[in-house]
Amino acid sequence: MKKILVVLAVLSFTMGSCNKEYLNPSTASDEQVLSNSDGLITVCNGMQSRFTTGGALSPLYNTVAAGGLTTRELTIINVGNIEEYNVSLGAGNVTNLNGVVRNLWTQSQLVRANADLVLANANNAADPATRSGVVAYASIFRALALGTLAQYFQQIPIVTQENAPFVDRVAALQSAVTQLEAAATQLTSTPVSADFNSKIIGGINLPNTLQALIARYSLLAGDYDKAIAAAGRVDLSSRSYFTFDDLARNAVFEVAFGNRNVFEPTDVNLGLTGPLAPEANDRRIPFYTRANPTSTQNRGTGFYTASSAPVPVYVPGEMLLIRAEAYARKNDLVNAVTELNRVRTSTAAATVVNNLPTAPPGAGLPPYAGGLTQDAILLDIYRNRQVELAFQGFRLEDNRRFNRPGPGSTGAERNRNFFPYPRVERENNPATPEDPAI
Repeated sequence: MKKILVVLAVLSFTMGSCNKEYLNPSTASDEQVLSNSDGLITVCNGMQSRFTTGGALSPLYNTVAAGGLTTRELTIINVGNIEEYNVSLGAGNVTNLNGVVRNLWTQSQLVRANADLVLANANNAADPATRSGVVAYASIFRALALGTLAQYFQQIPIVTQENAPFVDRVAALQSAVTQLEAAATQLTSTPVSADFNSKIIGGINLPNTLQALIARYSLLAGDYDKAIAAAGRVDLSSRSYFTFDDLARNAVFEVAFGNRNVFEPTDVNLGLTGPLAPEANDRRIPFYTRANPTSTQNRGTGFYTASSAPVPVYVPGEMLLIRAEAYARKNDLVNAVTELNRVRTSTAAATVVNNLPTAPPGAGLPPYAGGLTQDAILLDIYRNRQVELAFQGFRLEDNRRFNRPGPGSTGAERNRNFFPYPRVERENNPATPEDPAI
């Protein structure tokens, strides 16, 4: 990552619907920062910094922790890490004071709010090609923020104002997709400028990431035709990733996988049992886990092996599994199996950048040989998602969407359905809904 430690990422945004605003006279105002291309690009860089770095504050860390600890993908090593430990216990142990819940909410909302500020002021970028880059970048991080929140909360405010109203999580996903589509259209008509590329943190392929996120969040919103089409537009040979260095550090490595103090994968089967257990000789398992870690090694590897290890925004296999799932839910089982087999039978090597991976290796498995029924095919798609997308924060969302056994059920695979709204929001916003039971 370029050595850009952005201090102004919050600008003068106030969290939730709080009507207090504390202005620092030594900092620039929104109007000053967002009045030109360089200021807009600086705020864009700040969004990536807030989303991916900052250790246990970052949405990147907290979505990995929340998704994995609620579903037994991850296990706590040291119960003294009380916030993460309570998430692993689930149910009523997760309160609106929990740090994982609070950080997921507040940091994602800050990213979303700054993205909205950039989008509202994008016309201040005089060069249309630079403007295209600014709009695309802000749209991507707005979508990542809303998409992350939608995986853990039933309702979400998607605007910044006093007493901000909440919308259903599906409406939030649809809002993200609409903005991504507008950005993709703009980028197609006016490709990004060299000036923008020279000043933005590298690693994110804008055209492919826009389509990948349209596909991801359309699937979660139940728009299967849109998901299939967008995933099909992603160049699977491209890579898009968050970059890190010794100053801007990979948050999951920094907090968890670089030590044996917080959490690690439950086992080499990623906590999957019975018919969900990974198949023998799946080449992705040794990529994501150590079979025999030493006493000081974390069992988890994958994209979290160094402070500078890049983390993919999406991996190619996700696009294939999106298409497989969407076809299966449309009961187009032939196409579903075709896309599933592209993941199962791949023998591609892990993709590396600077000797660090940005995509897992192909599974190297035989073609699907199960029953040609919707339920059977969806089960294998689910199992492959859990391996292909290990430690990327999707497991709680997937577990709900595939109607796996939930809290209170025999053989429950998750300990909550949604999180409570954090106390900081409830105290400042009377529009905050009632918390879900679990």
